[in-house]
Amino acid sequence: MQFKVPQFLDIEDKIFGPFTFREFVYLAGGAGLCFVIFKLLGFILGAIPILIIAGLSFALTFYKPNNKPFINMIEYSLKYFTQNKLYIWKKSTSKTTSPSFQQPSPVRRGAGGEVEKNNSGLNGSKLRDLAWSLDVLDLSKQQK
Repeated sequence: MQFKVPQFLDIEDKIFGPFTFREFVYLAGGAGLCFVIFKLLGFILGAIPILIIAGLSFALTFYKPNNKPFINMIEYSLKYFTQNKLYIWKKSTSKTTSPSFQQPSPVRRGAGGEVEKNNSGLNGSKLRDLAWSLDVLDLSKQQK
């Protein structure tokens, strides 16, 4: 027995002409709010709020940045501005360069296959030296 698998689940149905139900509500709600403002304030005083509401209504209906609804962008921006943020600041010890941008020291192999390091450019802890030698050993195994 074969079952039909639903396809195009992410596409909303067009109910009111070329508009989905959500788009129709945005347009009708914006038009109704513009009409109420026009009746309450008149054309001269209500022109700016009417333009703002009509622009928002048209943006919600037609503007899709990155193929996503504009309402998502409004929601994400409100979340960003209202939720707490964690700022981490790490004071660097030297103002000229950080340790991660130093040039690595050249590494040579001894006669017995031991790694010999030139410590002239590599300053730091033994853990950093060990990590450097392990990285060099892994690269040498891949080359053979």
